[in-house]
Amino acid sequence: MAVRNVHVRHLPVDEDTAGTLIDSLAGPHDRLWPSREWPPMRFDRPLGVGAAGGHGPVRYRITGYAPGRWIRFRFTAPHGFDGFHEFAVQREDGRTSLHHLLSIHARGPARITWRVLWRPLHDALLEDCLDRAEEATTGAVREPARWSWRVRLLRALAERGSPIGSRRLREEAHESVQRVSRAHREARRPGSRCRQPGRQRP
Repeated sequence: MAVRNVHVRHLPVDEDTAGTLIDSLAGPHDRLWPSREWPPMRFDRPLGVGAAGGHGPVRYRITGYAPGRWIRFRFTAPHGFDGFHEFAVQREDGRTSLHHLLSIHARGPARITWRVLWRPLHDALLEDCLDRAEEATTGAVREPARWSWRVRLLRALAERGSPIGSRRLREEAHESVQRVSRAHREARRPGSRCRQPGRQRP
């Protein structure tokens, strides 16, 4: 399953100023990643090709880096995330923009976990991230992002005794995927009288 997810924020600064946000990632004065609300981004060495790390259970390796302009991370976990995510500074219509692109081919359980678990959390984290970028470059956020009820629920479940991205959360997500998959297989079996999930009996 192909997934392409894009987040963009226009910033009233020049490209060099916006680029310093990318260069600050995972550093002692990170002005981009929302570490107060989400697992911090960490690497085993300073930013550069080959550095390995991630945030919470989401793991990746830096495969491309143009300081002040662009950085790309290739996923090594979760299982089934075949692809990358990246930050880039672009100049469009006389405006500077900070872009984030996630591009993966979701395989196996990730075809379900992306939709029900990872996508809502990813979208919320990235909007918080871009709020940080806006605040760092303007001193304020015009329209702060708000978490949806689904994001709040997922975070509440994850925080029952452990941080976001805990082993317990991954196990619960895996069990949910297995239940959904079994239900779909049963519903499609010839002659099965099992109702499909979410449908009401006539």
